[in-house]
Amino acid sequence: MAVNDPVGDLITRIRNAAMRNKPKVSSPSSKLRMSVLEVLKSEGYIRGFSTVEHKDGRNEVEIELKYFDGAPVIREIARVSKPGRRVYVAVRNLPRVNNGLGISILSTPKGVMADHVARDANVGGEILCTVF
Repeated sequence: MAVNDPVGDLITRIRNAAMRNKPKVSSPSSKLRMSVLEVLKSEGYIRGFSTVEHKDGRNEVEIELKYFDGAPVIREIARVSKPGRRVYVAVRNLPRVNNGLGISILSTPKGVMADHVARDANVGGEILCTVF
């Protein structure tokens, strides 16, 4: 099945699995999805992820969700820039998520990164999603 918005699909799969307290969730693999997952892992929102190669040539990524006292670590995860409405922002206009408690994940010319890393690197870009 063709997916028009791969990052939106990944976010929805993570959100749905976290609401049902699932330990793992799988998603089709792509470079952009892996980059977003790398940011989520480095920021401590997920335990980890690994790629699984199927016999028919499909690659999937298996994501281990993280929980604290029975509640998911990811309270909110939302897509900001969508295929119908792209949201680009300069480094000086980067929004703070929940007063700095959450992060925005950006796609910049220097790669996919969290908002605080983008501020340090002095680059703006497309806001993919926000996580709290």
